[in-house]
Amino acid sequence: MPLRRSAGSSNRELLAIPREQTCYSITTLQNIKMEVLLGITGKDFTLIAASKAAMRGATILKASDDKTRSLNKHTLLAFSGEAGDTIQFTEYIQANAQLYSMRNESDLSPSALAHFVRGELASSLRSRKPYNVNLLLGGVDPITHKPSLYWLDYLAALAPVPYAAHGYAQYYCLSILDKHHHPDITLGQGIKILTMCTDELKRRLPIDFKGMTVKAVTKDGIVDIEFDDDKVVKAA
Repeated sequence: MPLRRSAGSSNRELLAIPREQTCYSITTLQNIKMEVLLGITGKDFTLIAASKAAMRGATILKASDDKTRSLNKHTLLAFSGEAGDTIQFTEYIQANAQLYSMRNESDLSPSALAHFVRGELASSLRSRKPYNVNLLLGGVDPITHKPSLYWLDYLAALAPVPYAAHGYAQYYCLSILDKHHHPDITLGQGIKILTMCTDELKRRLPIDFKGMTVKAVTKDGIVDIEFDDDKVVKAA
């Protein structure tokens, strides 16, 4: 394991640092950035997209990975981050949301679920082994039918937003979303904006994300969207 000199120590007094602590942050940062999450709200829907590639460094482990979990009929959670942490944390949240629905015969609203997730991340952050996950939570309120989208990160930050991105998408897509998004867009317009974002990622990055999993949340529930991401995009 590598050695580090302690403050005020002589050359002979060195502190041992576990190797995993020196490599963890770099590896995790690379994996998180190479996964793409996008979210858009519209007039009566919330659209969430996630890259299909499950990556470990430069290696693609799976080309059809679904990085989303449905929490109830009107709420969808998308995740990126450290492989084990993402699955364990999102399935824990999913199980608790479904348990609440079974016990109370009603579903939690997207806002309530977002704050529950934020509380669990905050508790985890103060433990010995915090979850390293970034999340987008989108849904439609079952009573008011109002769409909503929440941005969460591994530091338990929570923000309600009209559109959001995680990974490399936040560097290349937020300007596109800022220019073309407005509160009353239709589902078709939302998919068109999403296509513009994925085209920009293809144009700017030498990374094959293996396409995107796209789902829409409406007042009628969660639906899979057929998203054609096979066309070749030429450089600008």
